[in-house]
Amino acid sequence: MSNVELAQLIGELTERGLTIATAESLTGGGLVARLVDVPGASHVVRGGACTYAVDTKASVLGVSESQLAATGPVDEQVARQMARGARLLFGADIGVSTTGVAGPGPADGFDAGTVHIACAHPTGEEHRLLHLGGDRAAVRAGAIGAALALVRDVLDFAATVADD
Repeated sequence: MSNVELAQLIGELTERGLTIATAESLTGGGLVARLVDVPGASHVVRGGACTYAVDTKASVLGVSESQLAATGPVDEQVARQMARGARLLFGADIGVSTTGVAGPGPADGFDAGTVHIACAHPTGEEHRLLHLGGDRAAVRAGAIGAALALVRDVLDFAATVADD
């Protein structure tokens, strides 16, 4: 997402009176940092939780310990629970999460570039499974871009439904 598109996203969140929070693993705080790059982000960004260690996903965000034990952190349900946890932790309208394998090699039985992103919002949840290429930095950047695009899609869908 370009800087202009990101500024438009922040502007739209502001216009709609919506707030956002992040729950991050492989992106290590890069997603919330990208959001706050935009002047005026303080009107909508409530905060971000970097839960890089598996146990912090449970202790900070409320992800089910049994889910983490069963699937590990690279999982759709973990991503969804992280997004819900961010909403709750920060009192935000929208929670967006990233979890996966940045690389350089496989982890937890998944290839580098396997990423789950999720968005919890007032009318539901969305999830995407990504298989990103490139080195560690490229995977992390791709995950951040995809998470921002997911928020954009959620806002676009909500606007379409509101117009009907």
